[in-house]
Amino acid sequence: MKVRSFFATGALLLSLAAIGSAKSWDIVVDSNSKAGSVTLPAGNYTVKLNNNQALFTSNSGKKFTVPVKVTNGTTKYTETEVKAEKQGDINVIQTIDLSGTTEELQFDE
Repeated sequence: MKVRSFFATGALLLSLAAIGSAKSWDIVVDSNSKAGSVTLPAGNYTVKLNNNQALFTSNSGKKFTVPVKVTNGTTKYTETEVKAEKQGDINVIQTIDLSGTTEELQFDE
C-alpha cells in the first residue's frame, strides 16, 4: 500500500512540474524590431509559444503577443536564431528557429 502511494505521489509531482514549466527561449533584439504588427523595443526577451501565439516578455516584464505560423523542419535546431531583414529604419523579424525543437516561428505583417 505504501509503495502505491509513493508512486502516485511521484507521478503527481512530475505532472505538476511539467505543467508549470512551459518551454521558453531567450533572444536579444539589438534595435527596435517589428514582429508581425508589433514593434519590439531593443532589449532581452523570453519567448514562449502558446498555440499560434508567440509571447515576448522583456526583462522589465512588458509583454507582447504576436500571432505566428509554426512550421516543423526535419532536424532539431541547436540554437535559437532570429532571422530579420532591414526595411527602412527598422528590422523586421521574419522567423525564429527554436533551439531543441524542429519548430520555426514565421511572422507576417
